[in-house]
Amino acid sequence: MFLRALLVFLLLINILFFAWTRGWLDEAAGIKARGDSEPERAARQLKPELVQVFSPQSLAAAQAQQAPSCLELGPLQGDAALQAVQSVLARAGITPTDFQPQHSEQPGVWAVASIKLPSKDFQERKEDTYRKMKIDFEYLQGMPAEMPSMILSRHASEKAAAAQVAALDRRALKGLRVLQLQAPVNLHTLQVPQASPALRAKLTELSRDPALAPGFKPCLALPNVGAAAASSAPAPSAAASAASAAASGAAIASAPATKPAALPGASSASR
Repeated sequence: MFLRALLVFLLLINILFFAWTRGWLDEAAGIKARGDSEPERAARQLKPELVQVFSPQSLAAAQAQQAPSCLELGPLQGDAALQAVQSVLARAGITPTDFQPQHSEQPGVWAVASIKLPSKDFQERKEDTYRKMKIDFEYLQGMPAEMPSMILSRHASEKAAAAQVAALDRRALKGLRVLQLQAPVNLHTLQVPQASPALRAKLTELSRDPALAPGFKPCLALPNVGAAAASSAPAPSAAASAASAAASGAAIASAPATKPAALPGASSASR
């Protein structure tokens, strides 16, 4: 009888010890079978071998990628280009409140030009005259309807070109006219001053559209958020440069001709 009781007691002790080693009796016994370690936390981790420790520099770079940044598109030449871009952005759910338009004007180019030269002999006599008077000239390029013609100077306004024609007329130079080589062009730039990572990704995707070529780029200069209301007015620098060019219209340019961007609108000043 005693042996049976001892056997049952030992069996019970072993069962309790086994349960304790499994941690089943930690709460009841008050003593943890595995000490103070908590291996269950490691077991709950998702791929702990992939955990990386970032250096301060790497952490700063990662935070910079998550911070809002400024992006801009442009300059876009002409109002039609601006409207095409705005249509693409609107279809993508990007509203006008997300960006700031900035507008300016690229001045046109007007030239003091000869009449269309009717013959080779007339052309040679004109060349000889200008060389004797030490007046630089070049031949018009890219405008077949007006060729051959000779260009004596270029100006940022029609008024400045007309003034130069008048000055040359006083020197007994006839057969000159004002010829428009390039019409004024409205330039537009769209800035997104606070583009979130999600918005940057969307704009990068939209930049594949031909209307948005060459795409959004980091801003060259920080936008003036407070001047958004005034951004629709032409840039004063463009107006000032045009006025300065008009005042100095008497200067004769000797730079080589470039292919014009627009068909001419010519006005005869004298003959």
